[in-house]
Amino acid sequence: MSQEPLKWDEVTNTPEEEYQALQRSLRRRRGFGLLFVRCSPAQGAQLVQQIERDLPLKKIGVLAFKEAIEDGNFYQRAADYLQEHSEVDTLFVQGLEYSLLSYERQKREESGWSSEDIYNYSWKAVPKLLGNLNLRREQFRDDFPTVCFVFLLPLFALTYLANRAPDFFDWRSGVYEFPIDPELLEQESLRLVQESNFDEYLNWAQPERDGRIAEIKCWIEEPGQTPERKARLFFEQASLFYASAKYEAAIASLDQALKYKPDNDIAWYNRG
Repeated sequence: MSQEPLKWDEVTNTPEEEYQALQRSLRRRRGFGLLFVRCSPAQGAQLVQQIERDLPLKKIGVLAFKEAIEDGNFYQRAADYLQEHSEVDTLFVQGLEYSLLSYERQKREESGWSSEDIYNYSWKAVPKLLGNLNLRREQFRDDFPTVCFVFLLPLFALTYLANRAPDFFDWRSGVYEFPIDPELLEQESLRLVQESNFDEYLNWAQPERDGRIAEIKCWIEEPGQTPERKARLFFEQASLFYASAKYEAAIASLDQALKYKPDNDIAWYNRG
């Protein structure tokens, strides 16, 4: 049955209240379920540790992706993991945002998508990952009847999933949100900018650059982010795309930086 659409800016619970609600849901759950948690990657890692500590009787597993699932077949990755860890009854999933970022880059380079298409979650196509979730929905339930899946997702990835995998998302048993407090939002945004080093980016392996790009996008999309910090983060993202030889993506990021800070002479110069 279809559920009411979510409004991400209407979080009323405190982080502690939200955590207690998540903990209660997991403690009571027996069998298949789909839970979605809006959080940063760092928050997600902390939540897993807390749940392992507070629910010692649960058999917890973590399926963490550090790069994109190129064929989009998350179902098979989950099946392989659970075959090797048959005792798991609660599976936390992290890192699906890498697949969505890979999809965005592909659409920019191969299909000429605009920044507007990307940042408005275009309906022109469905990411392979999300198509896989939609099409395999019944198989998740039928093949993993004893497993509760807990998807840990930054805001942009959760928005993607809610909009572009609605069949899968409609089966949700709950959504739990852990917004970033303003002080941490400022602190982490400035850290990413201050750590900027283009020459160093050139020496990074591509998965490392992809990880930083994903991290930056998480902070850009957070409610409460200021226009000035968004501009600086988009500029930083462009540097990483240039270091990755992803020139269309770099220009798109510079366009976004200029949208928030049109007097950025360096961005205009780099854009050409």
